[in-house]
Amino acid sequence: MKLIHIADTHLGRASFNKTTEDGSNLRETLIYQNFQDAIQKIINEKPDVLVHAGDLFDTVKPKTKAYTTALECLDWLQEAGIPLVMIAGNHDMPKTAHTVCPLEVIARSNMVHAAFSFRYQRVEIGDTMFHLVPNMLHAEDYRTAIAEVQPSGVHNNVLVTHGLASTIRDKRLSTVAEFELTPDILLESFDYIALGHYHGMMQVGPRAWYSGSIEHLTYGEIKDMKGSLLVDPGRQEVQPFPLVSTLMEDLGTIIMDGRSMDDVTDEIQFRAREYLGFDAMLQITLDYGTEPVRALPSGALEELREDLLDLKIRVRSQETEKPVMQQQDLHAIDYLGEFPNFLQQRPMDALKRMAVERCGVETLKTVMAEHQEETI
Repeated sequence: MKLIHIADTHLGRASFNKTTEDGSNLRETLIYQNFQDAIQKIINEKPDVLVHAGDLFDTVKPKTKAYTTALECLDWLQEAGIPLVMIAGNHDMPKTAHTVCPLEVIARSNMVHAAFSFRYQRVEIGDTMFHLVPNMLHAEDYRTAIAEVQPSGVHNNVLVTHGLASTIRDKRLSTVAEFELTPDILLESFDYIALGHYHGMMQVGPRAWYSGSIEHLTYGEIKDMKGSLLVDPGRQEVQPFPLVSTLMEDLGTIIMDGRSMDDVTDEIQFRAREYLGFDAMLQITLDYGTEPVRALPSGALEELREDLLDLKIRVRSQETEKPVMQQQDLHAIDYLGEFPNFLQQRPMDALKRMAVERCGVETLKTVMAEHQEETI
C-alpha cells in the first residue's frame, strides 16, 4: 500500500486586499489553483489512496468556488482510480445541530470514504484498514471513539484523526473545537497515524505524523515545512512529498542604527528583488534597538507591493516589548484563556468572579461556535 497524506487545505481562505482581474481575492484564487496543481502532482505519483486528515474547507459553509474546486479535483481522482479517505476537521465540522457538514456533499461519490458524523468509522481498502475519527464535539469523545477501534490482524492499520498532539500543546492555535490528542489516543498499535490540524510537517510520535498544510496560511507558519507525506504503512516508511504552494519568505532583519529611511527602503527592495512577479508573501523586520521608531515614507514601497502578494514589515524596539497584533494573527488569541485573566483585574469578590467567569466562558464558547459557522 502506498498512500499520500495531506491535510488543512482550507479551500476558501481569503487574505490580504489584492484582487484578480475579475475581482476575486487573489490569495483565495492562488489557494484554489495550487490545490488543483497539487492534486495533479499526486495523481502523477499514482498512490493507492489519498488521505485527507481534515479541514478540506476553511469554513463549515464553503463558498461556491471552494465547492466546485473540490468537486473538480474529486473527478480527477476518480478518473485516475484513486480513492479518497477523509475526515472532517474543526473548520469544516458543524458545531450546532442545524448545520450540515460540507463533506456530506463530497461523500456522495463512491470513491470517497468520509467520516463527519461525530463517530468512529472504518474503511477497508486493499491491505489496509483505515480507522477514521473526525473532529468531535467534546474532548472525551476521542477516547470513546478509540475504545471502539478493533485493529485488524490481517491488515495494516491506519488511524486518521484531527487535533493537537499533547506533545506540542505549546503550539496550540486556539481555534474553536481544538482538542488535545493524548498518548492513549495516538497508540503505537497503529502502523501509521495521519494527523491534521497543526500546519507544520512534523512527527509527534513513533508512528504519528502531521503532514502540515499545503500553504503557509499565516506568517506565524513562515518556518514550517509544507507539503504532504508519502507513506508505506506496511514498511512504516514515511517521506516528504513536496506540493505546489505560494512562496512565503523571511527577508531577515535590518538593523536601523541611524540609517536613513531612503536607505532602508532601498535595502528592502534589494532583498525582495528575486521574488518579484511570483505573488510571494514576504516578511522583513526593522530593528530600531534603543532608537525611536520611525515610519517609512508613505507610498515608498508602493511599486514593490504591487509586484508581491503581500509585504509584512515587523518593527522591533526596546521601547515596545509587546509585538503589535496583526490582522491575520487575530485567530491566535486564546479568548477563553484570556477572559479569566481579564476578570482578575476587576474589583469583585471571589464568588462573584467565579459566577461571571462561568457565565462568560459559556457565552464566549457559543459566540465562537456561531462565528465559526458564518460564511466568510
